[in-house]
Amino acid sequence: MTSIATTPAAGVHPVDQRLPLGKVTALGLQHVLVMYAGAVAVPLIVGRALKLSPDEVALLISADLFCCGIATLIQALGATQWFGIKLPVMMGVTFASVAPMVAIANANPGQVGAQLLFGSIIGAGVISIIIAPMVSRMLRYFPPVVTGTIIAVIGITLMRVGINWIFGNPVGPTAPAVVDPIYQKWLAEVTSPGSSLPPVPKGLALMPTVPNPKYADLSGVAISGLVLVSILLIVKFAKGFIANISVLLGIVIGAVVAAGMGLMTFEKVGKAPWLDIVLPFHFGMPKFDPFLILTMTLVMIVVMIESTGMFLALGEMTDRKVDQKDLARGLRTDGLGTLIGGIFNTFPYTSFSQNVGLVAVTGVKSRFVCVAGGVILIVLGLLPKMGALVESLPTVVLGGAGIVMFGMVLATGIRILGNVDFKHNRHNAMIVAVSIGVGMIPLLAPNFKQWMPHGIHSLIESGILLTSITAVLLNMFLNGTKFDAAAAIAAAKQAEAH
Repeated sequence: MTSIATTPAAGVHPVDQRLPLGKVTALGLQHVLVMYAGAVAVPLIVGRALKLSPDEVALLISADLFCCGIATLIQALGATQWFGIKLPVMMGVTFASVAPMVAIANANPGQVGAQLLFGSIIGAGVISIIIAPMVSRMLRYFPPVVTGTIIAVIGITLMRVGINWIFGNPVGPTAPAVVDPIYQKWLAEVTSPGSSLPPVPKGLALMPTVPNPKYADLSGVAISGLVLVSILLIVKFAKGFIANISVLLGIVIGAVVAAGMGLMTFEKVGKAPWLDIVLPFHFGMPKFDPFLILTMTLVMIVVMIESTGMFLALGEMTDRKVDQKDLARGLRTDGLGTLIGGIFNTFPYTSFSQNVGLVAVTGVKSRFVCVAGGVILIVLGLLPKMGALVESLPTVVLGGAGIVMFGMVLATGIRILGNVDFKHNRHNAMIVAVSIGVGMIPLLAPNFKQWMPHGIHSLIESGILLTSITAVLLNMFLNGTKFDAAAAIAAAKQAEAH
């Protein structure tokens, strides 16, 4: 993409430059399109994990876009002396929070689960606001070997979601196997009223032994493949802005084909109103569980450490010095956005790395471009038809895009680790090896915690959190806590490359 930056007025820093309305709107829309696919993926994942109705999942999508816009305005414009780093930053839901949120949703589906989830997000948001100044001084505990490992495990963990979108979930209607209907019929007959056999003991169930025709349906796999191939072709042959929205365009292509095959219908879009206000506490008053709040707070600490590196890199990109107070304001806004998200039925927020990378690509440093993007997101959040349209997408369409989105998270971690010194520091390889191994335990042995105190289950069933804790402790033990600002900035720039 060619640079379209303009020369700022005399005495005005490029970050504070006010562009003409038409240009700032177009550039703001560009930022929105670049982040859109990633922004709507999280409410789809969590909403379906909570087993919410399609209307409620659409509500989560609208609420997410609305809160993305609110958090972006606070971060880019600033609000009082406490909030907003006043740099060109777009805010969105962090993928780092997906695994623990899905774990909460799977253990507590429905409205109760939503109340617990949003209560934990609100609690984590409040704590994040309080500890933001301390976190801004914790960068020394999160060198590239730690952040790269954590981000890589986030990508590995999320990849399971994308693969399940393609083939079907391990349990439920799309599980790989179903109960043999002949066995089911026999059991019903022999245990019917009047049978001489005793009733079926509580908890006894037939084992699924027959292949499920709904699992890995070839037409759905073909659509996922088409989306993936479309994204790859766009990346290969398109330039600039079109290449930057390749994932969004791939989803659009898949949706058109799915609609043509009758797999995607628009009844819910037609029934949804054109305009509606996002209201707080839709699922009732939140419930606050100390362990769940602690889990989400640990996620937020990792997110804020990543944001710290991004803010430092963005300050270098825009030629604006970012000091300790600026970092604290930016990180407080991560916490405030998360608090607002929990109140308005949505999720934890952070600065989106792909949008930070877009600043470097376009050369436009004005924060008012992101302000315009925030306004556009708020408008989209007030249009329920947009949420209903996204919710109507078949999961197979999202699956092809999920491979790319979640794979890019993994690739980002690998890129950061690529700058780590493994040749002269053998401890770094040990940190990565052990931390990833510990992080894989919940994925490969999900019942490992069955004899442990039930109260800590929500804390240890996230591989991301186990990886984070292990990597930080091992790095402190093996490498100490020497701070290298240049390495942190270089790692953040690697994260922005996608």
